[in-house]
Amino acid sequence: MNAKKFNRYLIIYPLAVMVWLATHAVCATETNAATSLSELTHQIEAHLAQPRFSGALWGIKIVSLGTGKTLFEHHADRLMSPASNTKLYTGALGLDKFGGDYQIATPVYAAGKISHSGRLAGDLIVMGRGDPSWNSRRLGTNFWTIFDPFIAVITNAGVRRVSGDLIADATFFHGQPTGSSWTIDDLRDGEVGEISALTLNDNLTQIRVSPGATPGSPCILTPLQPGTGLIFSNQTLTVGSHVPAHLETFHPLGGKIIFILGQLPADGADEILDAVVPQPADWFAAALKIALARHGVSVSGRAYGVAWPQTSTINSSAVKLGEVLSPPLREVVRSFMKPSQNLETDMLLADVGELTRATNAPPWLSSEDAGLAALRAFLTAAGVPVDEIHFDEGSGVSRNNLTTANATVALLQFMSKHREAAAFTDSLPIAGVDGSLRHRLKNTAAAGNVRAKTGTLRWAHALSGYVTTATGEHLVFSIMLNRYNPLPGRTGHDEIDPLILMLANFAGRSTD
Repeated sequence: MNAKKFNRYLIIYPLAVMVWLATHAVCATETNAATSLSELTHQIEAHLAQPRFSGALWGIKIVSLGTGKTLFEHHADRLMSPASNTKLYTGALGLDKFGGDYQIATPVYAAGKISHSGRLAGDLIVMGRGDPSWNSRRLGTNFWTIFDPFIAVITNAGVRRVSGDLIADATFFHGQPTGSSWTIDDLRDGEVGEISALTLNDNLTQIRVSPGATPGSPCILTPLQPGTGLIFSNQTLTVGSHVPAHLETFHPLGGKIIFILGQLPADGADEILDAVVPQPADWFAAALKIALARHGVSVSGRAYGVAWPQTSTINSSAVKLGEVLSPPLREVVRSFMKPSQNLETDMLLADVGELTRATNAPPWLSSEDAGLAALRAFLTAAGVPVDEIHFDEGSGVSRNNLTTANATVALLQFMSKHREAAAFTDSLPIAGVDGSLRHRLKNTAAAGNVRAKTGTLRWAHALSGYVTTATGEHLVFSIMLNRYNPLPGRTGHDEIDPLILMLANFAGRSTD
């Protein structure tokens, strides 16, 4: 998950603090390589024993994939907040249940007959099944490209005019549109969009903010995607060139009005703001109606969405026109694992929940809870200590998620031998290369070597994955740091990275 933007203001620190940072801070630079296991253990323990960690909690486990020997552990059974290391569990679950070739199908139905002239005498219905892939990150900057597969299905079926409504049916997912124990700030800050079986652009819309013509005039707001139903209240001001830019959004919960607050200097660059779109199925329907019109297909009725606990609009008389397929699941998992995308991960958990839902399950059982039940069954079968895993949701946005380094390493060991091992490993960020590790550990022995999942909340930092030592031994590790209050200019990741370098540089063997 992306770090919360809680350091909003520049703070000037005393010179003494800056000198301390320059002389005491540990940076992710090459260290003296340990040549024996005892020397490696001493290096790690010396790092953890530093006074700045006196109020923090560490949970660490490092194991050789080849020998199965534990090289180091420190409170490996301690329940810790994993943040986005949670995604390791959801990604592994999806690949295990469905396989990397699996594609999520989104069917399109006609509730009426299609005449020879192309008139559909009834409603056009898109039945969402949780495909998270319709976003500009995957398809590029052209918003309308998202709808091309739907246009193809509809026009290939001969539809040229719809006399009824266009309905986006998102009733496949049961439960609230947020993951359990998310906070209000997660939605307000655009950290994650609402969960829905029909999504669009990760359920986030963008607003371009440009300086006005002269200081004192409002900034210019340009919504970049149509059909959201949102109203933007412009509370911005263009200021002089010497004044710093500052923009933010305020979105009262449940409302359609988003307040754009702040200022831009007259000679400043445009800025792009994200805003969560509530009731995303409504947005999907409205945008699809516009996309159809752009291709000469008119819809006479309304465009709207339905979501649980509303009743599905599909009945026995509806005729399937075709379906739109997601990319293979290995690509879906890579798409959320590399950048640590939250919504798409929680959608996969909900998908697993619905496709494994027991026939006698009560209708009020949420897709999320059904997915977590499937996760527990998977982990039990995999030999992962399920009693050490307590998740409320699947992406790691929840501050209530807990697991141990011991359990995470056991999962990584299991997935290294799984039939989808390549897809799982390839989904992980590569140090110094891509994803949420692209700026870390550059120009070190870890760059291009470490494949691992990051995790960040305000008081939780984690990194778990695989590394190859200087002698070619493959290690699996899980390092979690909680309740750590870093000094100015540093993060918890700055404290984890030196440990990773110790492993990448290790010139001994686990059998030493």
